[in-house]
Amino acid sequence: MMMKYRVHEVAKDLNIPNKDVIDTLEKYTGETKKHMTALDENELDLVFETFTQKNSSENLDVYFAQANRNETVVEPEKPDVIIQPEKPAVHAPAQQAREPRPAKAPAAQPSRAPAQPQGTQTEQKPVRKAVKPGKITPVGPKPTPPKAPVPPRPQQSTMQRRPQPANTDPNAAIKRTEGRIVDTRASHVELDKYNEKYDRLASEKINTANTVQKQKLTQRSSQYRGKPRNSRKETESERLRRIALERKAKPITIQVPEEITVGELALRLKATAAEVIKKLMALGVFAAVNDTIDFDTATLVAMEFHAKVEKEVVVTIEEQIIDDSEDVDDNLVPRAPVVVVMGHVDHGKTSLLDAIRHANVTASEAGGITQHIGAYQVKLGDRDVTFLDTPGHAAFTTMRARGAQVTDIAVLVVAADDGIMPQTIEAIHHAKAAEVSIIVAINKMDKPGANPQHVMEQLTEYDLVPEEWGGDTPCIPVSAVKKTGIKDLLEMIILTADMKELKANPDRAAKGTVIEARLDKGRGPIATMLVQNGTLRTGDIIVAGTTVGRVRAMTNADGRKIEEAGPSVPVEITGLDDVPTGGDIFNAVSDERLARELVDQRRTEMKEERFNSRTKVTLDNLFDQMKQGDMKELQIIVKADVQGSVEAVRQSLEKLSNEEVRVNVIHGGVGAISESDVMLASASNAIIVGFNVRPDPVAEENAKRDGVDMRLYRIIYDCIDEIESAMKGMLAPKFRELALGKAECREVYKITNVGTIVGAHVTTGKITRAAQIRVVRDGIVITEDKIASLRRFKDDVKEVAEGYDCGIGLERFNDIKQGDILEAFVMEEYKD
Repeated sequence: MMMKYRVHEVAKDLNIPNKDVIDTLEKYTGETKKHMTALDENELDLVFETFTQKNSSENLDVYFAQANRNETVVEPEKPDVIIQPEKPAVHAPAQQAREPRPAKAPAAQPSRAPAQPQGTQTEQKPVRKAVKPGKITPVGPKPTPPKAPVPPRPQQSTMQRRPQPANTDPNAAIKRTEGRIVDTRASHVELDKYNEKYDRLASEKINTANTVQKQKLTQRSSQYRGKPRNSRKETESERLRRIALERKAKPITIQVPEEITVGELALRLKATAAEVIKKLMALGVFAAVNDTIDFDTATLVAMEFHAKVEKEVVVTIEEQIIDDSEDVDDNLVPRAPVVVVMGHVDHGKTSLLDAIRHANVTASEAGGITQHIGAYQVKLGDRDVTFLDTPGHAAFTTMRARGAQVTDIAVLVVAADDGIMPQTIEAIHHAKAAEVSIIVAINKMDKPGANPQHVMEQLTEYDLVPEEWGGDTPCIPVSAVKKTGIKDLLEMIILTADMKELKANPDRAAKGTVIEARLDKGRGPIATMLVQNGTLRTGDIIVAGTTVGRVRAMTNADGRKIEEAGPSVPVEITGLDDVPTGGDIFNAVSDERLARELVDQRRTEMKEERFNSRTKVTLDNLFDQMKQGDMKELQIIVKADVQGSVEAVRQSLEKLSNEEVRVNVIHGGVGAISESDVMLASASNAIIVGFNVRPDPVAEENAKRDGVDMRLYRIIYDCIDEIESAMKGMLAPKFRELALGKAECREVYKITNVGTIVGAHVTTGKITRAAQIRVVRDGIVITEDKIASLRRFKDDVKEVAEGYDCGIGLERFNDIKQGDILEAFVMEEYKD
């Protein structure tokens, strides 16, 4: 392969400017070269041919005579360049770091004729072709008398040639000080010599790099080989003795938590696990690598290793992201009191709250019974009071306990005609356990059989002595219907709150309690929360039990959107990843990643607790577990509209277990009964209990096909009584529900003097005039009502069949919306 020969190298070897070479190439090739451009073989031939013709000579006698006289060449103004027809020979000094690349001479032209030089050169030089036939032009200018002979340099190497007579060397060319002379007259050039030199230079460069690397390795390895030859490897006992002396000379300090494994302790002591186990055995403790030892034992072991021990404070994720620090008195400001209304079922709690709020809440409750906790904020003059309305039935014991835990004042509602009832006693116990102030409201004073004295006598049996009798329990006679005594009750609430000096710090991260939660089809999980300390803002990251999320929207008790909520303010928020449990503590945190990690830990712990509670067998309950082999189990799936109702139904049903039948709630959830619930019930041979919810069409079809029993209720104690009767084998209801058909609300018309008319399309079955109507929205039962009017066009009809449109007017319910499902049913009596 031809070596690269650049323009500036050619010009330097020919001792001409770079521009001459570039102009010559541009003239014949049409391409403009640069001084660093590498030339190919044809371009080199062109350059040598051009400048050979320019410097041709007619006679070489003068040149040979000059060479024979002093074997030196007088320095001309331009370098002597003679082109040999076969191969050029380049003479270069040996001290030059770079040798010129040999270039091939232009091919001999056929028009040239051989010329024989005169003298003794006939037998030494081969015949070469003249540049022009019949005329030999000397190279360069005519030789002039030498100014001063140039002494030959002994170290200067010339190209190897055949032996010459003494003092005659026509092939010799002496390089002048400024540059080199390229002698192309020799016919024999040993190119292998130059190729060998280039290979040697390349190999030396590579070997130099390798030598440097090897030298580094050699230097590094020499450090290891620098030890005396008589040194030996230390034994294990010597190594241990040396480490022990080092520890004793410079004791280390380690941190040990309350409990630590043997392997972790060994790592911290910079010892092997075997050494730690030996020390433990000497102390009488037998432990393996993965066994856990307490702080005191670890301290004794560390002392054996001459180590100092410090107690390690383990910082959990909760401590990192949740601020539980106490508030300074200077930061506290007064807050509104939180009042819970408690008492027996149907003693008028919600009616009393209705009288305070001046709003009709009872009408939307089934049978006048509050089904889940509601939180409201009422303005009394310039003061705000937060009311929590808790259900009165015994099934909601847990929910009422939660309500008592977050409140400051408990208003105990007792009917003047009924007196103290079982649920009233439970409410008293909850209020005392929560250490809240109790105000007794003796309701229904408008009834003829009202006897407040009897109520106060019963209160004394439970350590509630009325103020009139020298005690500290205020007893206020009220009538929710006639709104008498309401003002006295509110004044007592404000007075009690002032005596308690309720304060909170609004300038910190929010903390509070989840009052209630449900799953909305359009908005996802919705939670009603009571902020107890700090300020909750839109966009805050909150952790509530085993749920986490960011507050996307926040509404107050009136349904208006707000951006922040201070202490004692109930709000409804969206943005959680799941439905939290009523009573869960929520905290606003700053780090979302750690919050999600904390929730994952809590969920894992909850799963382990459930698993251990069901499967763990001890010697104490071994006999009970064996007895359960013959026990019958009633598998139940509970679905409800809110999370609190799910828990209440679950706990109430599980309490029904007896020695023969055990009630096992295998699943509980919020929302409509879905296809997956039916599949789970079919696989586990369970029944589905729906509380205030309805199944979707696919789930209903699958339940009929698979024979899954679905029981739907709106009053919780109906569910409990029916399940209890079924367990006892006494299930004999006198009435049962018979479904007639369904209609979908397509339009809603507001007609003066008539009310709201539903433009409906009957999808299945039929709608009859005498049927009752159940309004279902997104799988949740909104209300139950009766048909007031049923029309086809302008005519009143008794029934409308499937596939037809009709107008339906309801007796009481007017908040109907497009897309609602109207289910028509009748209650029929039957005998066994």
